[in-house]
Amino acid sequence: MKTQIQDIFTNWLKEEDDFSGVFSVSDVSGVVYQHATGYRNIAEQLPNTVDTAFGIASGTKLFTGLAVCKLIDDKKLSPDDKLCDLLPQDLGQIDKRITVFHLLTHTSGVGDYIDEDADDMEEKLQALYDTYPVQLWDKLEYYLQMSTHLPPKFEPGERFGYSNSGYVLLGLVVEAVSGVPFQKFVQDVIFTPCNLTHTGFYRLDSLPANTALGYMENGRTNAYSLPIRGGSDGGLYTCAADLDKLWRAIFANKILSEDITKLFLQSHVEIDDEETYGLGVYHYKDGDKLLHYAVGVDSGVGFATAYYPKTGVVVSGLKNTGYFPWSFFFEELLEVLG
Repeated sequence: MKTQIQDIFTNWLKEEDDFSGVFSVSDVSGVVYQHATGYRNIAEQLPNTVDTAFGIASGTKLFTGLAVCKLIDDKKLSPDDKLCDLLPQDLGQIDKRITVFHLLTHTSGVGDYIDEDADDMEEKLQALYDTYPVQLWDKLEYYLQMSTHLPPKFEPGERFGYSNSGYVLLGLVVEAVSGVPFQKFVQDVIFTPCNLTHTGFYRLDSLPANTALGYMENGRTNAYSLPIRGGSDGGLYTCAADLDKLWRAIFANKILSEDITKLFLQSHVEIDDEETYGLGVYHYKDGDKLLHYAVGVDSGVGFATAYYPKTGVVVSGLKNTGYFPWSFFFEELLEVLG
């Protein structure tokens, strides 16, 4: 299996001439194959290593889904609870029928402060940053002013529609129900119990040792193109070893009970013929082959991680120079691991 995986990744690298990051494959016995290349700090020529932490952008939603499900598991929250009954803030144009389930499954239709379906998304994103400087994006409540005035995109439950605003709202739900900041709650119920030692909502202006800076096409870092600190829709940092621990904790029911783990992993909404979504996690199925996965992309960030239940293999790709094209997870790797 190691040789097959190495060949697949090597062939992929021939087409990916700017890969800077880590590619890691592990099974229940440990590391199967790892590859680290590029620099976590170009100016100082500090290389990426297999234990370097990287930003994972929207891969954070995997952790947010788990955090919300933990509150459901503890009977402090229900998937059917309405958002308007949980949050004390003025929600403006956000539909009062939206439930926790709608938010978890991206079926709420809530107006998105970063509309990834828009043709001019990059221009709108820059305009957003000009209006709301990213160094102020420290607390989740700050995000409300960017989304509560937006009209709904569709009726709650109508269809799948990826939403960053929806996951910001979930973070606020976690804070309202738990009584602690979202980042601390995730630290207490996921990072610490799972022994994720190089995972955190690190501030961009105080990254810990062996953490990769993100680089954009113009060669600059992403310091002024991302929120100063990550929240419930994105911005977490983690490393390959911690992702392995996370997936194994999920499937060993160490984070959630067996019943709620099944609920978390269950396919709740169809995206297309092969892809579905659970409560914070994607699923890809081709015949009897299956993988669960999370992905993320942002300025200077590219990320994908997957768990192949048939073989118990975890595959993660972490990149600090932009988009990580993860299609070979579904194609060549699925043939070997699924």
